Amino acid sequence: MATKQSASASDAAAISRQSQPSPNDTKSNIAAKAAVLSGVFWGLGQLFNRQYVKGILLMLLEAVGLIYLINYLPRAVWGIYTLGETPSQMMKVGKLYKMVPGDHSIHLIIKGLITLLVLFIFVWVYVLVVRDAHAVGRIRTKGDKPNNFLQTLEYIKEQKFAYLFLALPTAAVLFFTIMPIIFMILLAFTNYSAPEHIPPAKLVDWVGFQNFKDLLQLGTWSGTFYGVLAWTIIWAVLATVTCYFGGILVALLVQQSGIRLKTMWRTIFIIPYAIPQMLSFLIMRNMFNGEFGPINQYLSYFGLGKLPWLSDPFWAKVTVLMVNMWVGIPVTMVLVIGILTTIPKDMYEAADVDGATAWHKFRAITMPMITYSTAPILIGQFAGNINNFNVIFLMTNGNPPNGEYQYAGSTDLLVTWLYKLTLDNNKFNMAAAIGIIIFIIVASLSIWSYRRTRSFREEDMIQ
Repeated sequence: MATKQSASASDAAAISRQSQPSPNDTKSNIAAKAAVLSGVFWGLGQLFNRQYVKGILLMLLEAVGLIYLINYLPRAVWGIYTLGETPSQMMKVGKLYKMVPGDHSIHLIIKGLITLLVLFIFVWVYVLVVRDAHAVGRIRTKGDKPNNFLQTLEYIKEQKFAYLFLALPTAAVLFFTIMPIIFMILLAFTNYSAPEHIPPAKLVDWVGFQNFKDLLQLGTWSGTFYGVLAWTIIWAVLATVTCYFGGILVALLVQQSGIRLKTMWRTIFIIPYAIPQMLSFLIMRNMFNGEFGPINQYLSYFGLGKLPWLSDPFWAKVTVLMVNMWVGIPVTMVLVIGILTTIPKDMYEAADVDGATAWHKFRAITMPMITYSTAPILIGQFAGNINNFNVIFLMTNGNPPNGEYQYAGSTDLLVTWLYKLTLDNNKFNMAAAIGIIIFIIVASLSIWSYRRTRSFREEDMIQ
């Protein structure tokens, strides 16, 4: 009987020892416990890791964030979903009429986006806090002592200063660049336009892809869109090609071995670019004036008829291309001159030994070196010419008028048409849709073109 009792006691002791965690098991759970506690509420995991100042600060930070989100997030979601329910209206109060404020759809979108961005930052910080608690818990698991608050500050200064320094501009980019882009994208799916849907007197509604359908299919809108799009592509190609090859030609002529006073010639050709473009375009606009411009006056002196430089659709397009060459060729010229000075002379000497002509040397040595170095810049110039607002707006303002177009002239690009729709006609929904289309065109062509360049392929092979 005594033997049985002793056996039972030993079994109970063994079971009790197995149920109790070992010191190693307890240490291995420190990181997980710290992460879970910080996931429940910021700072709890840090307090568990004996980082008391950091934990208290994180708890206060989450409390502020929760107060803001609890107060503003429900209305933000409601505002973006509904765009408001009650417009502002005039109501008679006694003998007077008083404006009773209501919901402003655009303000609801902006405030909603700000709140959602704050929520995004809140979630991002939440992840960082949990990861920090887990990382410090792993340090404790190894038996090391975690940093105190002063040591943490010193670590941030020494190891994470770049991230800390970039935090402010990153937040600025988020709120002043990313948010306006998202705002424009949202407007493209609304009916925000005059005269029926301009807050605060009227509300704005979600319309889905209706604006894009109108641009592509609806009568005057589609006719204007395809016409302006075609001219935009033609303009971008011609403006880029003329400036690029014109700059190469001028650079080659200036760098010829027999040309004297090279510095003087380079200075003369760079002057049009050195002068502010606004002044150059306004001066050129007066020079090409069909009635009293000096160019037509000189033509009449030689017995030639006056040309409708800015009043005829064809000649207006020719004029803006010529003026764009005037200010664009110097940029390529300076770039190509810099490239020409870096080409090793022994390559040309070896070609001379092989009996190569000047054309063969240009085709086999000079042009490949130029295109290799300038291909990414050429793509950037093409994308810039699609959005070349200054030359069109200052030279012609999109004119001459085109009776078949909706709020656009014969020389309008997509970007200048967007400007007119926004500021002159309050068609914000259509302007936003056009902005998205411009982005898709520019991004697609730029990425496709750049990936086909030799510089990209060689960089990809190196990596």
